[in-house]
Amino acid sequence: MRTMWKGAIGFGLVSVPVKLYAATEDHGVRLHEVHDKDGGRIRRRSVCSVCGKEVGYEHIAKGYEDDEGRTAILTRDDLADLPLPSKNLIDVLAFVDADRITPLQLARSYYLAPESGGANKPYVLLRETLKKTDRVAISKITIRTRESLALLRVEDDLMMVHTMYWPDEIRDAGGLAPPDSVTVRPQELKMATSLMDTLSEDFDFEDLEDEYQRALDELVTARLDKKTPTTKTETTAAPDNVIDLMSALQASIDRADKGEQDEQEEQGGKGGRAARKTARSGGSGSARKSAAKKSTTKDGAKSTGTSKSTSKSTAKSASKTTAKSTEAKKSTAKKGSAKATKKTAAKKSTRRAS
Repeated sequence: MRTMWKGAIGFGLVSVPVKLYAATEDHGVRLHEVHDKDGGRIRRRSVCSVCGKEVGYEHIAKGYEDDEGRTAILTRDDLADLPLPSKNLIDVLAFVDADRITPLQLARSYYLAPESGGANKPYVLLRETLKKTDRVAISKITIRTRESLALLRVEDDLMMVHTMYWPDEIRDAGGLAPPDSVTVRPQELKMATSLMDTLSEDFDFEDLEDEYQRALDELVTARLDKKTPTTKTETTAAPDNVIDLMSALQASIDRADKGEQDEQEEQGGKGGRAARKTARSGGSGSARKSAAKKSTTKDGAKSTGTSKSTSKSTAKSASKTTAKSTEAKKSTAKKGSAKATKKTAAKKSTRRAS
C-alpha cells in the first residue's frame, strides 16, 4: 500500500509521527475517448482563446474571472507561497463526542499508521484515550495542495482520518422535508417494520456486488474477443405514484417472502439434480455388481432362500400374534360394556323399589 502523506498528529505538546494511506479505491474499468471509426485516441490540445496558439504545460496558470469580467492570474509560485500550517501536521483543534458528527459531514477516508516503532507508544496512548472517552478529534490536514477539515477516530485497532466538508459547504435542507401535517397510522408503522425485518434477514455486505461494473467488464471482454455481448439485464421501473400505502407494504412483504421461497426451491433443485446424478451413477455400478453376483455358488443361493423362508415365517407369526391380540382386546371391551349395562340396570331397579 502506497503512502500518501507523512507528518504528525499534534495535540498540546504531544506529537505522534504517522503515515497516511488511502482506505478506499475505485474498482471501475478506466475508459478513454477514441474515434468510433478506427479506435484512434482522441487528443486534446491546450489552445489559447486570445492568440489561438497551443500553450505548453509550463505556461498554464490558474485564473479567476469575477462578475465584471476581470481575470486574476495565479501562477504556481503564487499558490506555493500560500500559508498551509497543516501541510505536514494533523493539528487537533478539539475533542468532541462521537455522536455530534453525522455522515453528511464526511468526505474521503484514510488509514493512519505510526511512522516508526518509536511512534507506537504515543499512537496507542491517543487511540486508547479516544476509545475510553468515546470521542473523536476535529483537526485540519493538507493533502496535496488543499487544506481540509478532518475527523480523527478509532476503527478497531487503527486510527482513521476522514476529510470533512467545511460548515459553509453543506447546503441548508430547509423546505425539503414533508410538512408536519403528514402523519402515519400505527398499522402502517407495524407493516413497515415487518417489511424492514423481512428485508434484513441473512443480509451480508460481502454478498453485494456492482452489477453495472460486472456487466461493463463482460462487455469489454466480449469486444476484445470479437464476440457478441450477452443479453441486457432488464431493469424494473420505479412506481410513479403510491395509491394505497398499506397494499404496497403488504405486496412488498409478499414479494420478499416469495423471493426467499424461490431461492430455497432453487437450492433444493440443485440438490435434486445432484441426487439424480448419484442415482444414475449408482445404477450403472449396480449393473456391474449384478453380473458379479451371478457367478456366486449355489450354496449361497440356498442360504438366501432359507433366509427368505425364515423372514416369511416370522412375518406370518407376527401377523397371527397381532390378530389374536386385537381379538382379545375386542372381547375385553365387550365384557366391560356388558358389566356396565348390568350395573346401570341394577341401579335403576333400586331407585324404583325405594
